[in-house]
Amino acid sequence: MRRARAKAHAIPRWAYLLFIVLAAFVLYRIYQHRVTEVKASKPPPRPVLVAQVLTKDVPLYLDEIGTCAAYETVQVQAQVNGQIMARHFQDGADVKNGDLLFTIDPRPFQAALDQAKAQAALDQVTLKRQRDLRARNVISPQDFDIAQANAQKSEAAAEAAQVNLDFCYIKSPINGRIGLRNVDVGNLVGPASAPLVMIQGLDPIYTDFTVSETMGDLYFIDTAVQPGAGTVKARAVTPNPDRALWPSEFVRVRFILDTIKDATLVPSQAVQISQSGPFVFVVNPDSTVDLRQVKPGQRQDGDMQVIEDGLKAGETVVVTGQLALAPGTKVEPKPYNPPPPSQYGQVAAKASM
Repeated sequence: MRRARAKAHAIPRWAYLLFIVLAAFVLYRIYQHRVTEVKASKPPPRPVLVAQVLTKDVPLYLDEIGTCAAYETVQVQAQVNGQIMARHFQDGADVKNGDLLFTIDPRPFQAALDQAKAQAALDQVTLKRQRDLRARNVISPQDFDIAQANAQKSEAAAEAAQVNLDFCYIKSPINGRIGLRNVDVGNLVGPASAPLVMIQGLDPIYTDFTVSETMGDLYFIDTAVQPGAGTVKARAVTPNPDRALWPSEFVRVRFILDTIKDATLVPSQAVQISQSGPFVFVVNPDSTVDLRQVKPGQRQDGDMQVIEDGLKAGETVVVTGQLALAPGTKVEPKPYNPPPPSQYGQVAAKASM
């Protein structure tokens, strides 16, 4: 009787199976919920701009502040006394060697030249006669010598008169840009008067600057170190065909000392500073980032930075977007487009070490 009751109250086996299935389903739903929560809490990849590490030859340089100076400066001066009859240029115009600038009244000098030539012709005739007479031993050697000396003297006087006449036509001695004239037509000028005008040669142009006393050769290096500064005055020659540089203008001078072969380069924005020193974020193949300590070198044109240690060519670094990153962060990399380099107001000077 008891066995029949126990058998009647026994739980069926299918109930156990149903319980196990329900329990597994509940655990699976809990697992799915937990996974969904983890995925929901995980941040999306951070958008960043990246660039590859490059290698190329770059200059080793010093940046200084310099001033431009005219390659040639000429104060045009009258060589003879007279009245200015004409001016043949515009103030501030470019002139070439041999261009006519002023005309001084040539009439007195033309008359002096004509007189000198006439005297020279007369003395030549006299010399010829004296030579014939001397050949026949009619005159003394002293008389012939005097006639010969007079002929030479008159020839020299004619040449001097020609030079003075040429000085009436004042010409530019160099290629350059002419300044503001100091005299006008009608003024009396001469060797003792003020300069008529100034001409400056601007192409090429000098750039004067100072560098450390330990340095290489340049076009011009001063013979003494400047007291108290420990620097040496130097001068470079810069092509200036478009007249962009002017005398006394301040310019940035890049003094090239040497060439760094196969330098490692990254955009300068990629280099960040922390308490441990400079670093960059390197992008791994799985789009995660690592923090890499580096040793920066000189900055180069085009906003590039030399890296002396810590990176290899071909690696990818983060250029912008570093604030939201930490080692292991997933990123969404996009290429960085650098701005074009600017060299406005800068000249370069090379030195051989």
